[in-house]
Amino acid sequence: MNEVTIRDILTSYERKRDKAESDLEMRKKDVYSQIPEIEEIDDEISKLGLSLAKLVLLNPKDKESIVIDAQNKINELKEKKEYLLDKFKVPKKYLDIQYDCNLCKDRGFLKNGNKCNCFKQQIINEAYKMSNLSRMLDSQNFSTIDPSMFSDEIIPEANMSPQQSILEIVSICESFVLDFDKDNDENLLFYGDTGLGKTFMCNCIAKSLLDKGHLVIYQTSFKMFEIIEDYKFKNTDEHISKDNYNNLFECDLLIIDDLGTELANSFTNSELFNILNTRLLNGKKTIISTNLTPLQLGEAYAQRIFSRIFDKFRMVKFIGKDLRWEQKKVGDKYYIFYFFYYFSLKAKKFSCTNFKYKKNS
Repeated sequence: MNEVTIRDILTSYERKRDKAESDLEMRKKDVYSQIPEIEEIDDEISKLGLSLAKLVLLNPKDKESIVIDAQNKINELKEKKEYLLDKFKVPKKYLDIQYDCNLCKDRGFLKNGNKCNCFKQQIINEAYKMSNLSRMLDSQNFSTIDPSMFSDEIIPEANMSPQQSILEIVSICESFVLDFDKDNDENLLFYGDTGLGKTFMCNCIAKSLLDKGHLVIYQTSFKMFEIIEDYKFKNTDEHISKDNYNNLFECDLLIIDDLGTELANSFTNSELFNILNTRLLNGKKTIISTNLTPLQLGEAYAQRIFSRIFDKFRMVKFIGKDLRWEQKKVGDKYYIFYFFYYFSLKAKKFSCTNFKYKKNS
């Protein structure tokens, strides 16, 4: 992420704060116009706060009693204000400033100087926009799932149909999202052939958790190892590459898509174990999607990696035929039908034209 983008994000935070303050002033004016007593109370509280500092400076020996006396008066005024707000049915916190992120108060940084999760997510969202992932999430989420796309024909070895299977998988994924904040050590491994909905379900979960404000990193295994190589070996922007690398360990959810498509070697084995093991130890959740079976995973990766996956991940198998291939076949059939229909009309029109010509001649 370049400096211009970072600067734009920080500028957007300034605009958010300005808007929050402006909206609060409008809400205050609205309440003051209908309940003038509320404005009087707010003015009195403000005056007490200003006079308190002066009184303490003039009477340092009586500081404690002055503060207690002022606080009691302020509390009385606040109680009166709450009574009036409740009486006139003003919504709770209507007169509080309302930030998009209450953790950093729309500043992007916490009091300790660390980046807020919302700031990290903004950076990731910008990366998503550049890769068109945000557009993908708009069309691939729980609300767009269509079970009728899956066959209802029972697969003997699975003792269920792909349609029954996907409904069960949707239930597993929705429960994963619902219980995400629980300390339950739940991680998911999606496996099965291509075109069965694994990536779609990853997108569904990503969308739901992003909407809840969680920090989600979604990367193919190939891209993930590219990020690691950039940080460790290449002369890229050190600050940005370090952030990208750290996010793999620190994000709330890491989704690794297409595991097994990368070039496996001792380096990738070591780094994959480091990421998975560190996240497991820190209670961070992970989803892996792969076209490999658990047995093939065991053959392709070091035993310690397979052991961690087998022990700490829930295996979710996708069954059926390649949906993309099936849709392509339907599309091809439609095209062939349209081709013959179109040219049959052309032939008919040509025949009618000839008939009329002959008749006139």
